[in-house]
Amino acid sequence: MKKDFGFVAGVLFIALHSATALAAVSEEEAKKLGTSLTEFGAEKQASADGAIPAYTGGLTTPPADFDPKSGLLPDPFKDEKPLYSITGKNMAQYADRLSPGVQALLKRFPTYHVDVYPTHRTMHYPQWVLDNTVKNATTAKLVGKVKGDGVEGAFGGIPFPIPKDGYEVMFNSALNFQRTQYEDQAKAWLVDSAGNRSELPENNANDYRPYYDRALAQGKAPHNAYDVYHVVQVSPPTGVGTAVLVYTPINYSTDEQVTWLYMPGQRRTRMAPDYKYDTPISQFGGVMFWDDLGLYHGRMDRFDFKVIGKKEMVIPYSSYKYLSMSPDQLFGKQHLNSDAIRWETHRVWVVEATLKQDERHAYSKRTFYIDEDSWAIVEADAYDPEGKLWKVGFMYTFNYYDGGGGTFNATYNIYDLQKGNYFGTNAGGPANGRPFIRPFDTHQKESLFTPAGMSGTGMH
Repeated sequence: MKKDFGFVAGVLFIALHSATALAAVSEEEAKKLGTSLTEFGAEKQASADGAIPAYTGGLTTPPADFDPKSGLLPDPFKDEKPLYSITGKNMAQYADRLSPGVQALLKRFPTYHVDVYPTHRTMHYPQWVLDNTVKNATTAKLVGKVKGDGVEGAFGGIPFPIPKDGYEVMFNSALNFQRTQYEDQAKAWLVDSAGNRSELPENNANDYRPYYDRALAQGKAPHNAYDVYHVVQVSPPTGVGTAVLVYTPINYSTDEQVTWLYMPGQRRTRMAPDYKYDTPISQFGGVMFWDDLGLYHGRMDRFDFKVIGKKEMVIPYSSYKYLSMSPDQLFGKQHLNSDAIRWETHRVWVVEATLKQDERHAYSKRTFYIDEDSWAIVEADAYDPEGKLWKVGFMYTFNYYDGGGGTFNATYNIYDLQKGNYFGTNAGGPANGRPFIRPFDTHQKESLFTPAGMSGTGMH
């Protein structure tokens, strides 16, 4: 599942409630929140070696060159230097903090390296989200005919700050705190096995999170959706004006994902197929399936999700620098420019998803790494039917330091180790003369997120 749809490129983007439910944590256990744990469920204290500092409230002071009207987020850590660099030659020294996916890239590409910077626990939550999270701890429940279908009893905060299994951790990532709405120009590039880079269709993207809309009562979101995503294609000319609207439900046992498509040539809005699971996204050259969006998106009924544990690992973090680089600077012939990626040491939840015996999917296993502070999936490793590592994906998150808090989870890339190609999203911000993103704390443009309003957003 995932934060939100993240990025959708191309022309097309594109049951009964069970009486059983897993109980929430007890009132006594919930007292850990705000004491030994933060209100959102992370460990407050520093790591034993000091590499991970104690949590002190996150980053809330913008750098001096931040202009809130620009839509740009200058790097607050631009003057910092790496503590050390990991390469294929010295990675054995750091193997206990590197995922199999990172190790595979270090082995495969001599030019790939991991620059590890000082760790900053930047994630910031407004007080109302923290209050809701503490409340959710004793009221939220997994529900559905199939485990992982949905959540009830949670709103406006992390649903399971003291998670008991892999499904709860995955729902925390799907419902992690992001601003009520954002808008940006979503761009992506595909690099083939020969090193040739292709620009993929560009969209004006708007994402609305009813789950974090304080103007709504719990359970009153349209189509029971936790996420509503709307995109309008702006390039290339052959697809300009095509619009897609997607409602992602918080409970798949009572509501299905619903997708509408507006084609400017036909001048009408119609229901579109629901692309899901391991259907390849053709615009990405097959690098990504539909449930790879945002590293995971969709129903969790085909895999068994198990918590392996919490681990101190080196992960991409505070990826402000990524946003400022042009495509020429960012996309190498074999991999992203390693100098563009900031890595830090953080605690992550490790969740292993194993394909159920009676289900079908191109992946036999997936491993997800979820940051304890933001609850964002920061890496996903996927394995083929023979158990070989196939795809490695990274999310390049960052915290909004403008006072509103939250994290942005729509900048990511995936490497296909079998085909030798890869893609990346949302690069090139100011180099393309455009604002990167604008977050909102209230719901904007009501008609934008309704099927009836779609025809007004397309270009004719």
